[in-house]
Amino acid sequence: LWRGARLSSPLFLINIHETMAQKLWEKNVQVDHEVDLFTVGKDREMDLYLAPYDVLGSMAHITMLESIGLLTKEELQLLLKELRAIHSVAEKGEFVIEEGIEDVHSQVELMLTRQLGDMGKKIHSGRSRNDQVLLDLKLFTRAKIQQIVKSAEKLFQVLLEQSDRYKHVLMPGYTHLQIAMPSSFGLWFGAYAESLVDDLRLMEAAYRICNRNPLGSAAGYGSSFPLNRQMTTDLLGFDSLDYNVVYAQMGRGKMERTVAFAMAGIAATLSKLAFDACLFNSQNFGFIKLPDQFTTGSSIMPHKKNPDVFELTRAKCNKIQGLPTQITLICNNLPSGYFRDLQIIKEVFLPAFDELNDCLTMVTHMMREIKVNEHILDDDKYALVFSVEEVNKRVLNGVPFRDAYKQVGLEIEAGQFVPQKQVNHTHEGSIGNLSNDKIAALMKEIMNTFQFEKVNQAEKELIHG
Repeated sequence: LWRGARLSSPLFLINIHETMAQKLWEKNVQVDHEVDLFTVGKDREMDLYLAPYDVLGSMAHITMLESIGLLTKEELQLLLKELRAIHSVAEKGEFVIEEGIEDVHSQVELMLTRQLGDMGKKIHSGRSRNDQVLLDLKLFTRAKIQQIVKSAEKLFQVLLEQSDRYKHVLMPGYTHLQIAMPSSFGLWFGAYAESLVDDLRLMEAAYRICNRNPLGSAAGYGSSFPLNRQMTTDLLGFDSLDYNVVYAQMGRGKMERTVAFAMAGIAATLSKLAFDACLFNSQNFGFIKLPDQFTTGSSIMPHKKNPDVFELTRAKCNKIQGLPTQITLICNNLPSGYFRDLQIIKEVFLPAFDELNDCLTMVTHMMREIKVNEHILDDDKYALVFSVEEVNKRVLNGVPFRDAYKQVGLEIEAGQFVPQKQVNHTHEGSIGNLSNDKIAALMKEIMNTFQFEKVNQAEKELIHG
């Protein structure tokens, strides 16, 4: 390709830059092709998730480099202009890691050198790919946490609205899958709403661990350049630094595992809700009816309306609940310092956010449109759920609890029990006092603690100048 090209020609310069960018670390010995394929693995595919965040991190890094004299003001402005153009491409989903290019970092540097020549190579000063990918992962993760949190909040609002709408509709409560005591759709919807409150409380803690800046830790042992780590922390909207450079590198895997635990909490709530919905939608229960457009049919049975969305939600969320264990097993026995094992975490971690967010979105649609059977307890097969109500009524009239319990039990055995199908629950969180206003206040408090606005404003200023 280079035959006949002058050493100073654009063709020669482009190709020499491409060759250098393919392996940022490669020197005179070329790696065996099969070894190269094995070690790169799915990294190029996974790095597409990180592209806009890699560019964002580079913008902050070079702004800091200019402040300590490693770039001129003119170089900074030219580099920022090109990086903003690359960021726009990445945001549109059009960023491509070219064949033969190892990763997103190499591709960005290659694109810069094509436009700016040797100036493009200066962006790596004071960085290692170790702290660069750490930064990318943290920027990606906090953006995805924001998406998950907002989707969970939408589901929360729908669940609380349905709880208020159906607060007077009774249904049987179960223990051991045996009818137990009266419940209500107000309680059922509201229970899952409150579960999301606790899930997001855990996610907020994970977000705090994520939202600390590792940039400047280099390969895990710092740099002899006079880096201003607080400056990049402020430019990127982080809460603080990962101060100790060794710990910054030790955070690789730990951050992902911590966030995965929080994701697993949300997934567990969705999985349980999905199981309830599949059960209650079946003809043997008939408590709820799913909209026809949200069900699928059978290739052989014309009457079937299958709750496939909830079944897939259950399976996907059960898979997500296994994510912390996968990450733990990948990095569990590693000492301090960087190891290539950590690369594999990206393959299970990065795609999981979109999968969880899809589940949240679908369940929100389903819960908004679900139809409730308002006459479940008219059926005499549920009569015994009112036995405890009768026991409590007699206790309130002066009968000792053990005596009242025995009286009602003997009436049931003799077939003489006649239920009074009214309930009078008044304490906090019960059928007659759902405390949905208190649950909503808890959610509002947690949402306010994330302070996403600070991060969004910092990123906006970097991107738009």
